[in-house]
Amino acid sequence: MLGGRSWEEWISLYSRSHQHPVNRLCHTFGIPLVAFSLPLLAVSIFFPTLLPVALGLFALGWIFQFTGHAFEGKAPEFFHDWRFLFVGLRWWWQKIRGRV
Repeated sequence: MLGGRSWEEWISLYSRSHQHPVNRLCHTFGIPLVAFSLPLLAVSIFFPTLLPVALGLFALGWIFQFTGHAFEGKAPEFFHDWRFLFVGLRWWWQKIRGRV
């Protein structure tokens, strides 16, 4: 799945296309919103009243990320390679730990 690249290489590539401070800030909020919305969406199968919350968080998270890319002036990396959808969460985790 990693296409012969290490996680460090994927994160480095991801970081290079997320240099603008506004983009980085938008991703700092957007990525966890999307990530949290996915299990909440699964839970909403059993608790339908959570569905609007899950969908709202999902949409808001993507709005943050696309807004950030507007400042960056670049399309999201996953437009070029779908695997970047999984790299973003790992990048976020490294970022909040001060490693990116």
